[in-house]
Amino acid sequence: MNPTTRLATVASQPERVGLGVMLALALGAVALGAKWVSGPGAAVVAALMLAAVIGLIWVAFVGGLETRRALAPYGLLKPGVLWLSLFFLAPLWSMVVMSLSSKQSRFDFFPSFSWEWDNYRTALTDFRPQFLRSFGYAAIATLLTILIGFPLAYVIAFRGGKYRNILLGLVVVPFFTSYLIRTLAWGNILADEGPVVSIFDNLGLTGVLESLNIMDNGKLLNTPAAVIGGLTYNFLPFMVLPIYVSLEKIDPRLVDAAMDLYSSASAAFRKIVVPLALPGIFAGSLLVFIPAAGDFVNAQFLGNPQTTMIGNSIQDQFLRQLNYPVASAMSFVLMFIITVAVLVYTKFMGTEDLA
Repeated sequence: MNPTTRLATVASQPERVGLGVMLALALGAVALGAKWVSGPGAAVVAALMLAAVIGLIWVAFVGGLETRRALAPYGLLKPGVLWLSLFFLAPLWSMVVMSLSSKQSRFDFFPSFSWEWDNYRTALTDFRPQFLRSFGYAAIATLLTILIGFPLAYVIAFRGGKYRNILLGLVVVPFFTSYLIRTLAWGNILADEGPVVSIFDNLGLTGVLESLNIMDNGKLLNTPAAVIGGLTYNFLPFMVLPIYVSLEKIDPRLVDAAMDLYSSASAAFRKIVVPLALPGIFAGSLLVFIPAAGDFVNAQFLGNPQTTMIGNSIQDQFLRQLNYPVASAMSFVLMFIITVAVLVYTKFMGTEDLA
């Protein structure tokens, strides 16, 4: 087969060419980022990646308009695929290797790969309370953001009127301040001499809140409630905005039609508004639960040693104990549990309406 015929055959299957080049570039980026090759080998891989890109451009140039149209989506995907490969998949592979490595001592900064599965056993047994605490706090915070965020998004979507943009801006305003500063400010609000505790004392609610394990000896700061409150406050906008987007798409005439058919206001809300808002609730739940489960800032500044979350333990193992293998194993266990939880939640909620 002469070169012209071979080029025509390749150009006749642009989808396969585009997909193959994209996967090859992703593999090359992972190989370079994870240091599978080094020295002359890295230069060869980089040269092969460059040659693949040049070859793809040449196929698009000589293949005609239809070929260029077929290759266009792959060309648009390549920057994102390269970014994810280099800065996500490559570090992920490095963590896999690290999680199965072993250290001779605390000051062994270069652990050796030895299929050390015992790191995962340590992560699951020694840090089980932190895992349970993290997912419990994240689940409660997610539920609270739904209870607080849904009415807020509903009012903005259906009652905001000309002030809708202003109200949305107020929801987003906290993002103009650093996450750390917001958490520290929340600590000042919940302090023993802060406004919240003073209000509870004046209303005589301290005893009731202590019986509910919300307060401890008249204190609200350094309690599980403070950590959950900080998570709820910091991640509330991530729940409000997706729900608002779903509610904004609802035609108010659907509710009016239900009322004309003798439906009560509560039944119309339950059978029309809530089902149509489920995509926003689903998206908001993921946006809140996933980062909240791995958070460590709120537990560090608002909690106590008995409220540490798995993020605090991972940080401690990485930065203080210098136990990189166990810390990597803990990270992978966290990722695995979150992935399974998200898949189960997706199956329960259904995602066909998200499109």
